[in-house]
Amino acid sequence: MNVGIIGAGNIGAAIAKKLAACGHAVRLANSKGPESILDLAHELGVSAVSKEDAVKDVDVVILSIPFAAYASLSELFRDVPVGVTVIDTSNYYPFRDGSIGAIENGTPESVWVSEQIGRPVVKAWNAALAHTLSHKGKAEGMSARIAIPVAGDDAKDKTIAMQLVGMTGFDAVDAGTLAQSWRQQPGTPAYCTELTADELVSALAAANRERAPAYREKLIEEFMAGHGALSHDDIVMRNREVTAGPMA
Repeated sequence: MNVGIIGAGNIGAAIAKKLAACGHAVRLANSKGPESILDLAHELGVSAVSKEDAVKDVDVVILSIPFAAYASLSELFRDVPVGVTVIDTSNYYPFRDGSIGAIENGTPESVWVSEQIGRPVVKAWNAALAHTLSHKGKAEGMSARIAIPVAGDDAKDKTIAMQLVGMTGFDAVDAGTLAQSWRQQPGTPAYCTELTADELVSALAAANRERAPAYREKLIEEFMAGHGALSHDDIVMRNREVTAGPMA
C-alpha cells in the first residue's frame, strides 16, 4: 500500500520503518518540511515529503503529531478521497497540549481529532510506548506477543488498521467504536502496559472513565519527577500498578 505518515517523532518514525520493511511505499512528513528529515527518511527507508504530498495518492494516512496541532489540519484533508483510511496515534496530555474543554468534558480524544480534521479516523498505536513499538514487536504466532487496541467506526478502515498493526509486530485487538476509544487513552489499564491479546481484552473492559484522568496525571507527575531515571520496564510496570490498583 501507499502510506503517508505525518509526524516524524519517535512513534511516527518507528511505524514508518516497520511498514517500509514490510514492502509498503511510505512517505514521511513533518511540520518543518522534507529537507529537515532527509537523513532520517534515508535511515528508515522511506521518502521525505511535504505534508501536502503525504496525503496525495495514498491508501492510508497515519497521523502522529502533537495533539494540539490537529486543529490546523482541516484544510489538508479537504481534497483527500473518502476511501483513504486515516489512523490517529495521538494522546492528550494537558501539561503539554493545554487544556481542551471538549476533552475535559468527556469527548474521547480521537472523536475530537475526527471533528478537527473533518474526517473519521481509526485510533491505533497510541497505547504503546515508542520503545515498545521499536523493539518489542514479534512475528505473528510467536508466544507472548504484545497486543495493541484498535478502535473505529468503519469496518474497512478498522480492518486495514488492524492488518498494519499486525505487520508492525503486534496482535491487533478490536477495541470497539471510536466513541469507546477512551478505554485505550492515558490512565487506563490498556495504555502502555504491554499486555497479550487476552489480557488486553480484560484491560479494556476494566477501564474506568471517571478515574482515568486522575491516573494519567498521577503517572505523568511521577515520570517527570523521575527526570528520566526510570527504565522502560519501570514505566510499564508503574502504568500497570496505578491503573489496575483499585480495580484489581
